[in-house]
Amino acid sequence: MLDAQRAAFVAEGPASLAVRLHRIDRLSALLLENTEAFAEATGTDFGTRSRSASLFTEIIGILPLIEHTRKHTGRWMKPTRLMPAGRLFGLRGEVRPSPLGVAGIIGPWNFPVHLVVLPAVAALAAGNRVMIKMSEITGRTADLMAELAPRYFDETELAVVTGGPEVAATFAGLAFDHLFFTGSPEVGKRVQRAAADNLVPVTLELGGKNPVVVAPGQGAADIARAGARIATARMVNGGQVCVCPDYVLVPDQQVDRFVAAARDRLRAMFPAIIDNPDYCSSVDEPNFDRVLGLIEDARARGADVESVAPAGERLPDRGTRKIAPTLIRGVTDGMQIAEQEVFGPVLAVLGYRDLAQAMDYINARPAPLVAYWYGPGDHAFERFVRGTRSGGVARNDFAAQMIPADAPFGGVGRSGTGAYHGKAGFDAFSHYRTVVGTDLPFSLTGTAAPPFRLPMRLYADAALARARRKARRRLNRSGDHRAGGQR
Repeated sequence: MLDAQRAAFVAEGPASLAVRLHRIDRLSALLLENTEAFAEATGTDFGTRSRSASLFTEIIGILPLIEHTRKHTGRWMKPTRLMPAGRLFGLRGEVRPSPLGVAGIIGPWNFPVHLVVLPAVAALAAGNRVMIKMSEITGRTADLMAELAPRYFDETELAVVTGGPEVAATFAGLAFDHLFFTGSPEVGKRVQRAAADNLVPVTLELGGKNPVVVAPGQGAADIARAGARIATARMVNGGQVCVCPDYVLVPDQQVDRFVAAARDRLRAMFPAIIDNPDYCSSVDEPNFDRVLGLIEDARARGADVESVAPAGERLPDRGTRKIAPTLIRGVTDGMQIAEQEVFGPVLAVLGYRDLAQAMDYINARPAPLVAYWYGPGDHAFERFVRGTRSGGVARNDFAAQMIPADAPFGGVGRSGTGAYHGKAGFDAFSHYRTVVGTDLPFSLTGTAAPPFRLPMRLYADAALARARRKARRRLNRSGDHRAGGQR
């Protein structure tokens, strides 16, 4: 399949704008003409996942991003002219965005449609051929995508691969021109190792323990609003979202008030859970058991664990793979939940004395995909942004950093490498190729070859002396006379 796609790519050459847009339109049609089938498939894969949740998160939510990419692809394809004045001297240069060739995309199970379609749109916009490996955990959705793709695409344009871990390992080891992976940091390590054998560049969209800081100095109404919003955000897709808040840092004196607000919001959201079609299940039994293990480990090690279960319901329920919303206080570094991304309906709440302590806690851990701040955009917020490291920052709303269509989305450090969405996605799947030509009657760079005659030696000495004087003048103006010093 890879050989066929690469041969087709070479035969076609860089795809025209019309071809790229037509491919994006066909991928959009694949989604929009099969929405009910996708909603049914993802609902079946999860066990309980509402039709509305699937439609909003898998399809409707990504349509503006697809439209933005489609609208701007022509502009992003245009070369950038270098040295425009240089044409007067016989030099012409430009940088051309060039497709890489064949892009491999490995998708996750939590949003099995959304998180393969968006990178595929970016790759197609950049002029590439695409191979997609769907997650085997959401097998019905994977089979549906594999069944539908040939109706809209020749296999040399876009192909869908299904199968288990062995297929995924083989796929990750192929000699793609770029490999895009969304999933956990642990699997991301294996993907990067496999890609390294062929020196394949990799974009890793991973996760992390996303922190939330409730700003100091807020009133009761602000704390109540923050508690309600954060609790709501934790429950999107049953907490199985890479940008979900994972733990909350609340001023010490406001912890009880925050927990009460979060509890009230959760009870209002879910008067019933087991038979509630809007309450998303854990995707499978291993994930169900993993989340329960994190809760029980925290409880055994002394944490205060509160299950916000409706009256009369016995939860967790293995038959539906549903776990009640759970609030945990007293989390310490020895607990598994302090280190592992939860990916479930569990929220840890920690108190902090002052902002410096909260920032120290965040900075002592791997950089998350997103850091949340609930409070005003004041000096304290700017201090938080400058003093912490994360893929993005969102203030006062869940995933706010993803709202602008052209905002790059990606992690840093353990939470990911590279970014996509908007032009960042186009760039991720492009090579910026410099093309420079000269019509001069002599060689500009020939002076780098021997013999080095006296005029060239004198020129080199004079150029260096001039550069030294310039550097020293700048240092003198800055008032810093140390070698390599900073103000």
